[in-house]
Amino acid sequence: MQIFNHLGLLHSNAKDCYCSARPDGPVGKTSGITASIFFLRGPALNETLTPLWDLRLKNKIALITGAGRGIGRACAEAFAAAGAHVIAVARTETDLQSLFADYPELIEIWVNDVTEASFYKRIEALTKLDVLINNAGTNVPQPFVDVDTQTLNSVVDLNVRAMFQTAQSTARVMIRGGSGSIINMSSQMGHVGSPNRSVYCMTKHAVEGLTKSMAVELAAQGVRVNALAPTFIETPMTRPMLEDPAFKEFVQRMIPLGRVGQPNDVAVAALYLASDASAMVTGHSLRIDGGWTAA
Repeated sequence: MQIFNHLGLLHSNAKDCYCSARPDGPVGKTSGITASIFFLRGPALNETLTPLWDLRLKNKIALITGAGRGIGRACAEAFAAAGAHVIAVARTETDLQSLFADYPELIEIWVNDVTEASFYKRIEALTKLDVLINNAGTNVPQPFVDVDTQTLNSVVDLNVRAMFQTAQSTARVMIRGGSGSIINMSSQMGHVGSPNRSVYCMTKHAVEGLTKSMAVELAAQGVRVNALAPTFIETPMTRPMLEDPAFKEFVQRMIPLGRVGQPNDVAVAALYLASDASAMVTGHSLRIDGGWTAA
């Protein structure tokens, strides 16, 4: 599958820079990923071009949690299209089987609960791991004074405890290999507050702090750690919320770009942070929020 073979070309006698983007059009079978192509242009258009940056992940092993649906599935499709061997993790086997059917040679499925110790042991048994998309998470919107103990515990356990332990087990494998890229799924709510989302905001602020601390501590071992902080992305989890016209109008009003995000908006950012294009980037939170937190 020749998906990114024209992505990122640098002229050997470059004089000036320009870029062109293909705003629409699918990459791979189902991902819908679009490619932005960056060039440096030299004095003669027929001179040899050499890579400027390369988002291909051939021979890389990427573990993606929450891969059955939404953002995780878009990341799994994008990474497979970029040539990575993807370990797709979810609790629902049927979701994973449909993903595997699209990329049988590139996707390995793990039916696991990311909150269980057996999952962490399975990670640590790997001999190589290059990328983690630490994506599994949940949200149960409730007014602050009405949050019950069960909701508090379940959201914290998945969004913080499981994310910490998944990253910890992954880091142990990456340190043995001398390199790696860990990408924690945060949220714009890790940078702001919002009504009826006190628990979710708390957990995503925790992810932001965890990411920075990990980045500082693991840099010497060659492991980069970053976060992705999306706005509202249209996924099975958010779709019921966005079906409320008043809530959708509120969300769109808060986003200067005027639209909710799509899973592929996050997947292409994950490709960047996983690739050598971001080799000097660690401890960063990349906001894919349409300007919400800038307003």
